[in-house]
Amino acid sequence: MAKEIERKFLVASDGWRQQADKGIKLRQAYVATMEDRSVRVRIHGNKWARLTVKIGKSSLVRNEYEYDLPMEDARELLTQAVGVVIEKRRYRVPHKGFTWEVDVYEGALEGLIVAEVEMKKETDSPALPAWLGREITGDRRYSNQALATEGLLVEQP
Repeated sequence: MAKEIERKFLVASDGWRQQADKGIKLRQAYVATMEDRSVRVRIHGNKWARLTVKIGKSSLVRNEYEYDLPMEDARELLTQAVGVVIEKRRYRVPHKGFTWEVDVYEGALEGLIVAEVEMKKETDSPALPAWLGREITGDRRYSNQALATEGLLVEQP
């Protein structure tokens, strides 16, 4: 079993774009959701797809199980979404020994830009890039699960 350990922030400026890769289009949908768990399907570009099960109430660490899916199954699961299908472009940005993932949301969530950094240990302390805004780790309103099922319920900076 893998653990997902991550911190999440709003993005305050475009400073990240200078070091970002070309990005990849992601489409994802939740096929089952509960307060402490979810089952999600995600299509990465049109190249590959993955089913992810996340379990846990912690805002920083959750159990995560991931499985590759045939593209046809993934596309069919998107049609079974609970809430909306999230569309975003994900960029990878290296910064002082960590890789930040910047998600630029599209469609119903256009205008939202979030950065997250995955860590190996809860005690890791990644240097925070200057382009970050306020930390939203643990703010359920910004979880992809809540964004898909409830929409964006907060004002943007």
